Amino acid sequence: MTKLTCFKAYDIRGQLGSELNVDIAYRIGRAMGEYLSPKSVVVGGDVRLTSDELKNAAAQGLMDAGVDVIDLGLTGTEEIYFATKYLGLDGGIEVTASHNPMDYNGLKLVRKDSRPISGDTGLGDIQALVEANAFGPIKKQGTLTKRSTLDNYIDHLMTYIDTRNFKPLKLVINSGNGTAGHVVDALESRFSAMTIPIKIIKVHNEPDGTFPHGIPNPILETSRADTIKAVIEHNADMGIAFDGDFDRCFLFDEKGQFIEGYYIVGLLAEAFLIKNPGAKIIYDPRLTWNTLDLVNAAGGTAIMSKSGHSFIKDRMRCEDAVYGGEMSAHHYFRDFAYCDSGMIPWLLVAEMICKKDMPLSEMVKERIAAYPSPGEINSELVNPDEAIERVLNHYSPDALEIDYTDGISVTFKDWRFNLRRSNTEPVVRLNVESRADIALMQEKTDELLALLRQ
Repeated sequence: MTKLTCFKAYDIRGQLGSELNVDIAYRIGRAMGEYLSPKSVVVGGDVRLTSDELKNAAAQGLMDAGVDVIDLGLTGTEEIYFATKYLGLDGGIEVTASHNPMDYNGLKLVRKDSRPISGDTGLGDIQALVEANAFGPIKKQGTLTKRSTLDNYIDHLMTYIDTRNFKPLKLVINSGNGTAGHVVDALESRFSAMTIPIKIIKVHNEPDGTFPHGIPNPILETSRADTIKAVIEHNADMGIAFDGDFDRCFLFDEKGQFIEGYYIVGLLAEAFLIKNPGAKIIYDPRLTWNTLDLVNAAGGTAIMSKSGHSFIKDRMRCEDAVYGGEMSAHHYFRDFAYCDSGMIPWLLVAEMICKKDMPLSEMVKERIAAYPSPGEINSELVNPDEAIERVLNHYSPDALEIDYTDGISVTFKDWRFNLRRSNTEPVVRLNVESRADIALMQEKTDELLALLRQ
């Protein structure tokens, strides 16, 4: 039995040929069919050149396990989340490698109600079936139906905003030649039909699996230039850029400045608490003070969860939280089956710009000044555990609080940091913030990095 390396903590992802191929995709579909015994499952795939063949193989595996398959064609991850819940199906598969290099692909699996299938919620069992590859004879063949839920999905997206609040707005949207283009087009048509005064300037909107302008991953500075240029050139009110499967969106203010995901979490928490007074908001431990400040001021309840989509979704269900946000630009919504969406956040922020009659830069300026942070800094280390231990020993004597929810979070009077290991690589991720003191934040960041990289 060959051990497969494409099964990760949260999903399936691997290098094409060596780690993932059509045969493995078929076996994944077959194993999901045997493990869940679903009646019907929805499938879709992103724009990558291999996504179609992997999707078809997984669909065939499902059908050979007696499952009826609904194929949505080209979709972003959240369209599969939406369709699974909306159509009342037993599961969904999105074929995507999101922002991974060209020679990678992967699969994200969900069960009924779009609940994630991760390492500790069934993915390990599916992996065991795939590796054993001991499937019995085909007893009953499932059917394949092609359909679209795009209109229903757009209907749902529009429920998050009150269209009466919109004033004339100019938005730059960069789909990065990924999968978002068809949704951007559909929203543009809907705005037009409803006479909502939003003008969209599209950048790299055409889906193209060769990614002529590079893999869309705006969390990297090298992926931001085209969005910044278009915002400035067109004098736009906001810039929006997506990763490959558009489950994350990244925002730029009217000056073309990139806004860290951390400050967007605060904005969205505030937006939801205006509409849902007293609601619960889930946040992750990496950067916290700004979110806590805004949630408390708006009369909400802030609840901390370990980072990672399966942890956040579980905690949101458990608490019935209206919104959950991670500084990595993953935003989760109760009414979206507790799943993450890259489309809902920018619609809400666009509405806030109109309601507050304030440019985006002004909305976040005070927050960035109140809780400055350099953003997440990754260090590749030979011995990550030893480095984390060294940092802990250095800082723990003077710390006001040490929290182990996710890595280590160490709090002092005027600054705090979180240090955590990556699930997938020998990398340690550092986040630092201070109370309105940029010099202190910078000094402590440098100090921590020196200690880590000794």
